[in-house]
Amino acid sequence: MSTFKAKIYVTLKPSILDPQGRTVERALSHLGQQASGVRVGKYIELHMEGERSDVEARVQDVATTVLSNPVMEDVRWELEGA
Repeated sequence: MSTFKAKIYVTLKPSILDPQGRTVERALSHLGQQASGVRVGKYIELHMEGERSDVEARVQDVATTVLSNPVMEDVRWELEGA
């Protein structure tokens, strides 16, 4: 049985307004840093044991049903051996 580390990235869909991203953008501007299109998301890291195909299926299920809202958010993940 192998242990894998899943890196899960959750971001708002492009059509969803991102007030937190706008706040960060304004704060950067006040600091003299020019940036545009700032979007804020979530990064989740977890470890799972099992066969790679089983772990991939479990990560996909957790990422799409528990860690993200598919109506408002996009989710992607990477799986690496730990």
